[in-house]
Amino acid sequence: MFCPECGSTDKKMVGDICIDCFLKDFQMIELPKRIEVQICSHCNSKLEEGKWSDEFIPEEEIIYRALERNIKIADEVSNEIINLEIDQMRGTLAECYVEVTGEVEGAQIEETHETEVKILKTVCPSCSKIQSGYYETVVQFRADNREIKPEEYAKADEIVDRTLQKQSKNDKLAYCPQRAKLKEGYDYYIGSFKSGNKVAEALKEEFGGIIKESPRLISEDKSTGKGLYRVWISIRIPEFEKGDIIKYEDNLIQVNGIDKNRVVGIDIKTAKQHHIPLKNMEDIEVVKKENEIETTTVISKSPQIMQILDPIDYSAVDLDMKDEYTKYNVGDEVKLIRVDNYMYLIN
Repeated sequence: MFCPECGSTDKKMVGDICIDCFLKDFQMIELPKRIEVQICSHCNSKLEEGKWSDEFIPEEEIIYRALERNIKIADEVSNEIINLEIDQMRGTLAECYVEVTGEVEGAQIEETHETEVKILKTVCPSCSKIQSGYYETVVQFRADNREIKPEEYAKADEIVDRTLQKQSKNDKLAYCPQRAKLKEGYDYYIGSFKSGNKVAEALKEEFGGIIKESPRLISEDKSTGKGLYRVWISIRIPEFEKGDIIKYEDNLIQVNGIDKNRVVGIDIKTAKQHHIPLKNMEDIEVVKKENEIETTTVISKSPQIMQILDPIDYSAVDLDMKDEYTKYNVGDEVKLIRVDNYMYLIN
C-alpha cells in the first residue's frame, strides 16, 4: 500500500500510514507538565482522587505515587517498562522525569518525559476539626440519686484517656477537647460518635449503670441538605455500691459486685445469691448504705437463740438461731441492719 505522508510502498501500514510515519508523532504515554498533591501539614495525610488517606507515607513515595496516578498509557503499547526519577527538589517542587520503553506494532521504542510535582501544604478536614475543637458526642457521667465520689471521677478520667488513646490508632477524632465539671457530674466532649460510644461502654464496664442516647439536630449541611447531629450519651451509674443493702422484689440483698450488665449480691435472709439485671436498676431500692451498717456484740448463745446487744439502747435482743450463726462465739463483733423494726445480721 502507498503511504500518503512519505510515499513509501514497502513498509508495514498502521491504518492509512506506514509504521515509521505513525511512530513519528506517536506517544506511548500522556503525562501532565505539572502535578499538584495536597498534603496535610499536621498529620501528613494526603488527598487522592477526592479522598483523604490517613496512611503515613514518606514525601518521596507520595511524589512517585502522584506520577504513577497521572500516567496514561496508550492502548497500542505492550510490554511497557516505566522508570520514575526525581531529578531534584526545590522546596516543595519536585522536578521529575519518566522513562518509558515498550513495543508498538512490533517496534521497540523509548520515550522520556519531564514533569514537576508540586506539594501543596494544607489542612485535612479531620485536623481542621481538631483545631476548631469540633465534637460529635457529649458523654455525660452521672450517678443515680447520689454524688459521685472523687475517686470515681479520677477513675472515669483514667478510663476516658485510656479508651481514646486506644481508639486514636484508627480514629483521628478520638480526642477530648473539653471536660466540663458540673455539679451533677462530668461532661466529656468527644470528637467522633464512634469513639464517644466506646468511652461510654468503657465507663459502663467499670461502674455498671444505664446508657441512654439523645441525638440533637444542630444544623444542616448546605451542600447535601442533610441534618447534622450531635449525640448526648448519658451513662448513669447506680445509687448503690458494693457493700450496700438493697431491696429488689421484696428481697433484702447485700451487694457483692456490680458489672456492666448486672448486680450480684447475697440475700441477707436466705443467704441465697442473686443476679439482678442492671436494666432493672429503677426497681432497686437502697435500704442501707455500707456506712450505715451497725456493729454490735454477741452476748450469749444457745441451740435455739443467739443474743446480741442493741447498739442503740444496749438492751438484749434475741435472734432465732440459724446455721450461719453457729460460727459466732460470745464476745464476737457482728454487723447488723434494722429494717421495719427487725434486726438482720450480715457478713
